[in-house]
Amino acid sequence: MRDYIFKLLTAEIKKANEIINDEAKIFIDDYEGPFSEEIKNNILIAESKGLPLCQDTGIIEFFVFLPKFFNISFDIEELLNDVVLYVYKNNFYRYSTVNDPLFERVNLGNNSPSIVHYMFHNKKFIEIRFLVKGGGSENLSALFMLKPTSSKEDIKKIIYDYIKNNGMRGCPPLNIGIGIGGSSDKAVVLSKLALTYDFNNRNDNIFYSDFEKELIEDLNDLKIGFQGLGSGRSVYSVHINYFPTHIAVLPLAISIDCYLVRKGCVRIEV
Repeated sequence: MRDYIFKLLTAEIKKANEIINDEAKIFIDDYEGPFSEEIKNNILIAESKGLPLCQDTGIIEFFVFLPKFFNISFDIEELLNDVVLYVYKNNFYRYSTVNDPLFERVNLGNNSPSIVHYMFHNKKFIEIRFLVKGGGSENLSALFMLKPTSSKEDIKKIIYDYIKNNGMRGCPPLNIGIGIGGSSDKAVVLSKLALTYDFNNRNDNIFYSDFEKELIEDLNDLKIGFQGLGSGRSVYSVHINYFPTHIAVLPLAISIDCYLVRKGCVRIEV
């Protein structure tokens, strides 16, 4: 199984770095505004020559969904880091990880370690989702600890103002993940996980799905546009994940992905 997962993930991470996401491509193909020719030529060259879509080939963030009562005979985290090391060394992608965040900041020269989140479900398969997370969009991540009395309109204004003031720095159109509830760290992970969803997937809870639709409409009205140039969409989609929380807190996390939306997923039946 280890070799099989290694092969699947290697192909998917390479694909995410070199071939434009199908959902994003629909919007990019329709875009005719400033810089449109350069964007489209970049996509064609990357796919035809096996080159990365962006010089920032990011850090890989994994979301591993495991069956609750399934025993795995190998170290998943070791496997994931082996995959990243293999893909980045063999495709000459840029190495972006440094050995410590504050003092030496020496490049590790292999783009590992990756970020791994473990989750458990009652299904009979292993699912591994991933994001290729560039520095531009990652730097726009945000956490707000709100009063528990905050309303939907309060939250909407925070998100609206944040994207209005910062969205152009994330290489828009943006894919936006929102995490509400839990603890501070839980909200951030929920917002990151939301970035792995398909654009048209909506929350199962009607209140949150309606809120997602409102945010998509309102954020596109900002007219940030492709690459912040004021033309075309500002936002591809917005997804909200929520979780029960303490009576005295209301965490709100915002995570952002750039117009390339470099993500992927593999599923292995067990």
